[in-house]
Amino acid sequence: MSRTITVGLDGSPESRAAAEWAAREAAQRRLPLKLLHVWEPAPEPIEQAPQLGVETQRDWGEKIPRETAEGLSLRHPGVEVTSEHVTGHPGTVLSEAAEDAELLVLGSRGLGGIGGFLVGSVGLAVVARARRPVVLIRAGEQAADEHERDAAGIPSAATRYRPVVLGVDTGHLDATVIDFAFDAAARRGTFLRAVHGWHLPLWFVYGGAGDVYRYDHVVHSHAGALTDALRLWRDKYPSVEVVEVSRSGGAAAHLIEASRQASLVVVGRRVRRGPFGTHIGPVTHAVLHHASAPVAVVPHD
Repeated sequence: MSRTITVGLDGSPESRAAAEWAAREAAQRRLPLKLLHVWEPAPEPIEQAPQLGVETQRDWGEKIPRETAEGLSLRHPGVEVTSEHVTGHPGTVLSEAAEDAELLVLGSRGLGGIGGFLVGSVGLAVVARARRPVVLIRAGEQAADEHERDAAGIPSAATRYRPVVLGVDTGHLDATVIDFAFDAAARRGTFLRAVHGWHLPLWFVYGGAGDVYRYDHVVHSHAGALTDALRLWRDKYPSVEVVEVSRSGGAAAHLIEASRQASLVVVGRRVRRGPFGTHIGPVTHAVLHHASAPVAVVPHD
């Protein structure tokens, strides 16, 4: 069965922006688009209140995906759009929906500027539990935001895509994450900016700061590790130009800065099956909250 691009829809501006992004991605991948609206029934005393009647809420919940689907079909005539309205807890339903999706797309309120995203509890829960890639789209995201400005400096969706940014942890490589990023860059016809952040060893911080030769050795060692990590994918995707960025400092800060000129940021999330529940990881968590571009979180073992 063909997978879908599935988007969680609740009628908010951020979820509508997510639906538009998902429609563009569905067209690019030649996959159907599924709009999923999850209605969580209110507690019984509230449900019985006249102004919040259960039938009114259900009717409104069914209207949102239906009208959104009609609009998307008009704006993206080559995309097959379906909608579904289900009852349940949003985090649980969306996590389960991701299992049958190529991508799950969610909206996230944008705070603007350095604030980046505001990822709510449902979004974080879905990202932490989903076994398929989840893409977070900020409110107000437009198609032109993913492209370079035109010659006059005006935003345009007709220019080249901005690069895809990939966070690379050379110590814990995963083919799933790297392949996702290269594939995204290839589909967009743009280049890949691979970002690797690293910290100086303790011996240098506490005693070797004046040793230029040893410092250069550390720098070249990390740069070489990044090059080696991407070698297989350079061969697999020869059309994708790769710009490698290996810098001292926290990976999250470098990725957040790179996101300002990106069409998409790709980060990984290690699937942990320990006794302490699900985790996102500090770098991915920071990128989710502060990136200026859409963020794809790709789970891996």
